[in-house]
Amino acid sequence: MNDLKQLSVHLVGNKNRHEHLSKSKLPIDLDEPTTDVLNLFFENSFKTDEYFKFFHQVDLAMNEVYNYVKKIFDNPTDFHEQSINLAQYLFEVSVHPKIKAGEFYVAYFENCNYKGETVDAIGLFKTENKDIFLNVKNDDHFFDIITEKGVNINKLDKSCIIYNTQEDEGYITIVKDKTNDIGAQYWFDDFLHVKQYEDAYFYTEKTMSVFKNYIDERFPEEFETSKIDQADYLNRTMEYFKNAEEFKSDEFENQVLQQSDVIESFQNFKSDLEYEDNQMLQDNFSIAEKAVKKQNSVYKSIIKLDKNFHIYVHGDRSKIERGEDSVGKYYKIYFEEEN
Repeated sequence: MNDLKQLSVHLVGNKNRHEHLSKSKLPIDLDEPTTDVLNLFFENSFKTDEYFKFFHQVDLAMNEVYNYVKKIFDNPTDFHEQSINLAQYLFEVSVHPKIKAGEFYVAYFENCNYKGETVDAIGLFKTENKDIFLNVKNDDHFFDIITEKGVNINKLDKSCIIYNTQEDEGYITIVKDKTNDIGAQYWFDDFLHVKQYEDAYFYTEKTMSVFKNYIDERFPEEFETSKIDQADYLNRTMEYFKNAEEFKSDEFENQVLQQSDVIESFQNFKSDLEYEDNQMLQDNFSIAEKAVKKQNSVYKSIIKLDKNFHIYVHGDRSKIERGEDSVGKYYKIYFEEEN
């Protein structure tokens, strides 16, 4: 249960298009019906297992949003004043020509659940896109239809939830953006300046992504291989992550990679990435089921043949063969049932 206690709304335009920042003089006066609707509007932002945290390359204390949020948590009576500071800062970074003007909501919640812990939270939201609604009026059996432009409560463009926990590490946050790449970039990087929190979800997603990149890029460079072999490795990897509760690098390498030269090649690839990213992957961690499900969409093993056929490879490497004859290249597929 998330209890909305305070809310301020400001209109933030695009600074480089000479649009304005319109600051609210007072917080919204919340009554029960409005609060119920707003809780529905904001609640989907809380539903995820992917977490982030504020950071700064030099010092966390130099992160603007982190500072304003910390002041609110330290003294909730300063809520509206800090909401204005947040709106001003968002306006300062809203300079790309594709960034749209929109309402900026700063919300204070009590009784929020973070992994079984009850904490307060601050929500930062922005709506940029409007829908057209029909409002039918009935006045003593005389009907009229009025069109109104407004925000669809099921379509929140940008959101950030900051839980009042792990302050020294940059708070635990949830960040979402449903608009274009430019919008996501300025919301994540320019305004919030967050990076993914390093937990089971992070390491599951990161490790699977690194292995997928290895199979797509380095593996075919160093070994004589085929699309079938690449598909087989991806399928075995997905099966490993679906069935294991904990990732163990030695176990993974022996079960999935199997061959010593492939294991060594993957270890070198992983080391190169860790050096470039300045971020070490873990050899052992709990596997996050939702991160595996997310990766499932990019782990699809598809062999594309000219513009005529796609072969989806789901398992059993032995039931597909590749060859070539006088007519051309071909794949031979063995099966038991046809649906």
